[in-house]
Amino acid sequence: MNGRSKVMAGRMKTNATKAEFGDFQTPRDLADAVCSVLLRRALRPGSILEPTCGKGRFLLSALDRFPGTAFALGMDINAEYVSEVRTALRRRRPSDCSVEVRTGNFFGASWPEILRTLPDPLLVIGNPPWVTNAALGALGSDNLPEKSNFQNHAGFDAMTGKSNFDISEWMLIRIIEWIRDRDATVAMLCKTAVARKVLTHAWKNNLAISRADIYLIDALKHFDAAVDACLFVCTSSPEALRSRDCLVHPGLFDDAASIVFGYRDHHIVADVAAYERSKHLLGKELYKWRSGIKHDCAAVMELYQEGEHFRNGLGELVDVESAYLYPMLKSSEVANGTTSRPVRWMLVTQRSIGEDTACIAELAPKTWRYLRRHVGSFERRGSSIYDKRPPFSIFGVGDYSFALWKVAISGFYKTLKFAVVGPHAERPVMLDDTVYFIACDSEQEAEYLASLLNSAPAHEFLRAHCFLDAKRPVTTELLRRLDLLALAREVGSQRLLEEFLRRQLREKRTFKRSNRRDGQAELFPKERVGAAR
Repeated sequence: MNGRSKVMAGRMKTNATKAEFGDFQTPRDLADAVCSVLLRRALRPGSILEPTCGKGRFLLSALDRFPGTAFALGMDINAEYVSEVRTALRRRRPSDCSVEVRTGNFFGASWPEILRTLPDPLLVIGNPPWVTNAALGALGSDNLPEKSNFQNHAGFDAMTGKSNFDISEWMLIRIIEWIRDRDATVAMLCKTAVARKVLTHAWKNNLAISRADIYLIDALKHFDAAVDACLFVCTSSPEALRSRDCLVHPGLFDDAASIVFGYRDHHIVADVAAYERSKHLLGKELYKWRSGIKHDCAAVMELYQEGEHFRNGLGELVDVESAYLYPMLKSSEVANGTTSRPVRWMLVTQRSIGEDTACIAELAPKTWRYLRRHVGSFERRGSSIYDKRPPFSIFGVGDYSFALWKVAISGFYKTLKFAVVGPHAERPVMLDDTVYFIACDSEQEAEYLASLLNSAPAHEFLRAHCFLDAKRPVTTELLRRLDLLALAREVGSQRLLEEFLRRQLREKRTFKRSNRRDGQAELFPKERVGAAR
């Protein structure tokens, strides 16, 4: 191996180690600014704990700014860092504070026993790893908490992305649970989304939080990380009144809050004031919100038309029948309003989840040969939802997918804009799995629902519930909270919505009677594609 190769290999090893342990050391000026925030809050800790101290930036800064502290403890898994912190402590002026720095793994330490030795008021401060359990699993790391579904996800959610979590989320939840009966403050740098999840857990479980604040920071400047991040400060006191609000400050030097989010009526809400103004729109779901099709094989399943043929994401020219081919829109196209002329087509291999795909071989032999040629791509799909399913299975598909008219919104973008999606080339348009939609019976119904959902009262309701900095700001859970009948009543179009609902009910009854009379098991005969919901 030459010198350049050795350097590159060394860098790769270093980067892998940094990723595995979330090893991004806090700049001293940022640690100092964090401690200044705590000083302005009149915090006077009796003991200080930095449980993942690294090079001890927070520990050293806190010792400088809180001279009345009786005991301080730092712990880190990296023995070299521990040695470095000990050296820095020996260079400090003597003080009355007893300081200890240990080598240890956060996930293996006996924290309840350790915390019992630390006097109140306790300050737990630091910068836990900004890495997910899935990322560590991909690295083959064992620097993980014991496996458990601690977020209590069930079924489909437990098998997909919702069961992935940030390591810092697990750590912070445990810390807050451990100090629930203490006079204590937790001050941690973390992703803003992590802070919200931790607070949601605390509020749902009625933990004794007397005050919570988020101070936004520039993660790109301090850590070269393109994420929304913050200083999360949470105060626990068994005697104080419990709060279910969190003040959001624009920066570390802003004492005034720009917005307040909180926990109301069993939901976390993004803007407490807007929620109070729009909570009368909370209600039941009249139309079923659906997500688009999930296939996890875009290079094979999504095609661009070239003349009479198509080209896939692998650059191959593809010749397939039209029977299983549908126009499609991506989340970005829905968000940007470019829905009238789809440029992609999707192979839709099933009409319902779990449907046998063997019939494709007979009905569309060229399509079957194409799929078989790329069977390896399907077998490499990582999600367990495809296990023990027919070959080339997809998810998020049903009769609703084939509705000719839809009202859709992107889950990924900050623009809360609903778009009407109509047919293209006389076929229903498919949506990807980051789009949420309502299936409609007609263009008139779709246009009406879109105008209703884009109205000012609907926008305020969604803003009250929607965290725009989240990875997926819009979810079906959020959309299902909005009572369309209450919304229609507010904008003066209740009768029109009720007429659409009556038509929907009549069509369903007629369709069921027709199926019973004809003995048909097929929900969507080809001549009625898109008619039912």
